[in-house]
Amino acid sequence: MAGFREEDKALFPIQSISSIVQIFQNQLENSSEPDLVLLSILVGAVENSLTCNRASASQDSTVYDEPKLPAVEFEIAEALYTKFQAVIKGAVDLSVFDSKYATRELVKKVSDVIWNSLTRSYYKDRAHLQSLYSYLTANKLDCFGVAFAVVAGCQVLGFKDVHLAMSEDHAWVVYGEDGSETAEVTWHGKGNEDKRGQPVEAGVASRSWLYVNGQAVICNRAMEVATIVSAINPSLSATADAAEVALLQQELLWLLYDLGHLDKYPMALGNLGDLEEAAPTPGRPPAIDLFQEAIRSARKYYGNAHVYPYTYQGGYLYRHGLHSDALASWADAADVLRKYDYSRDDGEIYKELLEIANELIPHAVRADERLLRQPRCFAHLLRFYDGICQWEEGANTPVLHIGWARPLVNTISKFDANIRARVVIECYEMETTRLEEESLQRRETSPDENLNNNNNNYYKTKEKGNAARDLIKSLESKVPATPAPTHPSIQALTAACSEKILNRDYLLQGDGEPFVAPPEIALTPAPSTSQEPVVPEVVVDAEIENPKIVLYSQKMKGLKDLLLAEKLNTHAISLQLTAQSQVQIGKKTRNGDEIGVNQRPKRTRRD
Repeated sequence: MAGFREEDKALFPIQSISSIVQIFQNQLENSSEPDLVLLSILVGAVENSLTCNRASASQDSTVYDEPKLPAVEFEIAEALYTKFQAVIKGAVDLSVFDSKYATRELVKKVSDVIWNSLTRSYYKDRAHLQSLYSYLTANKLDCFGVAFAVVAGCQVLGFKDVHLAMSEDHAWVVYGEDGSETAEVTWHGKGNEDKRGQPVEAGVASRSWLYVNGQAVICNRAMEVATIVSAINPSLSATADAAEVALLQQELLWLLYDLGHLDKYPMALGNLGDLEEAAPTPGRPPAIDLFQEAIRSARKYYGNAHVYPYTYQGGYLYRHGLHSDALASWADAADVLRKYDYSRDDGEIYKELLEIANELIPHAVRADERLLRQPRCFAHLLRFYDGICQWEEGANTPVLHIGWARPLVNTISKFDANIRARVVIECYEMETTRLEEESLQRRETSPDENLNNNNNNYYKTKEKGNAARDLIKSLESKVPATPAPTHPSIQALTAACSEKILNRDYLLQGDGEPFVAPPEIALTPAPSTSQEPVVPEVVVDAEIENPKIVLYSQKMKGLKDLLLAEKLNTHAISLQLTAQSQVQIGKKTRNGDEIGVNQRPKRTRRD
């Protein structure tokens, strides 16, 4: 039968991790169409046996120096495979569909088959319901499981153009000759079942994080195999995992990594990083390298629109006591979030950020008082909250309430006034300078920039500078491509113009001379930029520094003077942070323009 080659059959009964890894490798290396049904059944059988029915595991816990798995017999796997084929082929009349490419009607039909056969009396998003094994043995699937089953069902029917699309908390399918058609096939939250079969464009246009502004992971077959593995859940309880399942997932993810199938899958790289942190594999990169690789992937392939790569890295740094760098990662996560408008569909990321704000950051400050002596940590804190406030500005429902305000006020109050005063706070206005535009362009086109210096502050406002950028480009086009070389003395003088050669004391108080001697000019070649970026060393002691931060949200801009005051007015800060009226200020229309305070935005209420 399809899916089971002789080389795969020979490995049954499956009792070891190496046998499953070998089947996955056979499928990935020897076919352009790895069998999704077969692979999902295999890992589902192992996961469910070791987590949902732990007692069935053999007391003989090792085989060939590796954990022994509950035996998966060939007859069982074959019967489940045949059952899935029968469910799909028995309900879909292929004679009605005369194209080799799927249609919306076909995708909706397969979705209906899966959806209508599910048991209704269970909580759909609990653990261990993502595999076809769960579907075929208990008629239960979670949100991801339904979307995956639809893709697998279309593969069974012979349609190779139907593929899985995944955001950070949702899944749908793409299909068609050029893969440009989209369709909802599962639900998210409550009461959204009627969206199945509809395109996702409305969700993308809503600027909800759920649809990542059109920057979803679009899978090929090998990446769909990676989703099977990434979705494995080793948890036995909230605090314990099945070690065999975790090891199986880890081994399979490394197989996929080595074959290059995780390059465009930031979430899977983050999962692998978590597994390596818990149980490092000899000879493999450390966990922090994987978290940073996930960030590079999100920047390179998905317009830096994914939040979780930064929270993965932030969590790792926090757990290892690198609290300052964890703050930077969390601020980077909030920078991504500012691209979106808060929606009721965004509950998962809301809970993630709330935990960071109300539990992790306060604990980091209590555990590491060195943070309070670093102005850059205060700047990271402000950037974190500025991103959340800007996320709120485009929403119909406020995000920040007193539960957010109290921990923030408490944390801010721990920074001495002299530390807070070292942070240079600027407020972004509509006029964008040329330097800001150039800085924005560098950030957008350099996915491998410093991983702890990611800043997406310009994303919601960059449209305002397009006209200025166009003017600059038009002027630059009139300058000769290769200007005549200048005299070395003029070059040195030009370089010195960028130094601070004015005497600050003379300007402020009239003391001393108006000018001071510029520093020596070293005429050395510029360093090569072809190498990989170097991650900055962790600074653990106080620095003499004046970090600069630009605030974009109306709420945080309104807090500027309060934040820098020698004596904090905590009550006023709380009121400003939780003021619901601020949500309407600075709302963005679809073309990026701000809506005035007295204008009523025309926004349709989402169902």
